Amino acid sequence: MNERLILDQFLPYRLSVLSNTVSTAIANRYTERFDLRIPEWRVLAVLGMQPGLSATEVAQKTAMDAVAVSRAVTRLIKQARLERSYTSQDRRRSELRLSAQGQRIYEEIVPIARAYEHALLAGLSETQRSQLDRLLQLLSEKADRLTTQPPIQDEI
Repeated sequence: MNERLILDQFLPYRLSVLSNTVSTAIANRYTERFDLRIPEWRVLAVLGMQPGLSATEVAQKTAMDAVAVSRAVTRLIKQARLERSYTSQDRRRSELRLSAQGQRIYEEIVPIARAYEHALLAGLSETQRSQLDRLLQLLSEKADRLTTQPPIQDEI
């Protein structure tokens, strides 16, 4: 096999670098102020929109490793930013919610994140933004299909 992988032209690599760059840029704005790491912010962000999820559900929604979510949840609970309760039907299933302190932090970070998103997209026209949104949705759907039903090697 003589084919070489040129990382700067390899879409998964480019998406990963972009994601890390964007996450780090936003994190730089809230890390010192709130003593939050990126996984912890992601947990807060998901639970800010959908309270009552389990850690497993948070991991699924964020596509984060379950161990990273578990560590983030543990740290957030110790910091009194999350509250955990257990359902009466199944004591093994816990539900996570933002505490009052977690809600305040969430409400302070959301405008920071939205401002960064606005600045990032500022150079794109409305048409380009719509196209980007549509293309990201298509790529997400295709990636989900490839994850759940891997193609044969020749199709990759």
